[in-house]
Amino acid sequence: MKARPDGDASPSEDRRAGRVEPDPLPDWAAPALDSVLARVAITRIEVGDRFPLYADPDTGTWRTTARGSWTGGFWAGLLWLRARHTGDPSDREAARACTARLADWAGADTSARGLIFWYGTVFADDGDRIRNRGARACRDAFDPELGLVPWGSAFGGPRLMARVDGVPGMVPLLATVDAEAARSHLRRHLDLCLGSQPSSWSWLHTEATGWTACADPPPGWSRGPAWLLLALAEGACLPDGDSFAALFDTLTPASSVPLADTAHPGSPLDTSAAAITALALLRLGRRDRAVGLLETLVDRHLTTDGRLLEGCYDLTAGTAVRHELIWGDFFLAYALAELTGRVAGGTG
Repeated sequence: MKARPDGDASPSEDRRAGRVEPDPLPDWAAPALDSVLARVAITRIEVGDRFPLYADPDTGTWRTTARGSWTGGFWAGLLWLRARHTGDPSDREAARACTARLADWAGADTSARGLIFWYGTVFADDGDRIRNRGARACRDAFDPELGLVPWGSAFGGPRLMARVDGVPGMVPLLATVDAEAARSHLRRHLDLCLGSQPSSWSWLHTEATGWTACADPPPGWSRGPAWLLLALAEGACLPDGDSFAALFDTLTPASSVPLADTAHPGSPLDTSAAAITALALLRLGRRDRAVGLLETLVDRHLTTDGRLLEGCYDLTAGTAVRHELIWGDFFLAYALAELTGRVAGGTG
């Protein structure tokens, strides 16, 4: 335990050491988790063997995909959260079947495999085989000269890119087979994303010019710092993980629920960025800040039937800019599960 400059332990350190009583659980947290996981059962009936992406804010109807795209792990993760919450064998079987359908992504050339395989198996009771297969494939894709797993060509475009959404999930996934590769992947993205002003969340590498910042996603994209903050929280267990601590406050947004593009005051909100941030803050021991953020999400943006609205899928393309997003639901449920301690298990 590290002492503060005055020699006294911080309140959070006192709590971890068992010297003070933990903060009381907010009375809204458990009902909110119940609501989100009840919504999972409704979604499961609607989508069948397909994967939900985003839902209409008025009707709640889901847009789906056959293979899950980069979001498939979040649906599998939600199914596992529900299965652990209810203990129902049918919920467990649905989660197991969904996770099995992620296996084909191991051979896909993309660092989004971190999102797919880590979050799709983090609560699974039998996800080791699929997780290990994905981890080994990502380690094989690690480029030692670039110091990272490239974004890849699975979703089109040039292969040698670095994107901030290729960091969360990838860090703990890689760490299961190669901690140094995981640390390098995180460090290189930190250097790229935060090494320019304004920050850039996507970079292209060519032999002639090296790394060049890309315009999309734009610098004001609020999920950029949210993804990176979560990756920092996941990297805390890596060798020299404490060296990243100075960046935590830099990446924490000033507002509870940020605009989808903070550089444009008229843009819609993105509750999914706030949900990601809330989980990261909990993992980093910033409980008070995380609780305040979660309370805002639950009080202002969560419907009584468990839908987290005001998520922005892709502002640039005008796609689902005020919708329920599958990863928004997942990270809200994950954070509430972490806060309440009501969902047992998980590798994270």
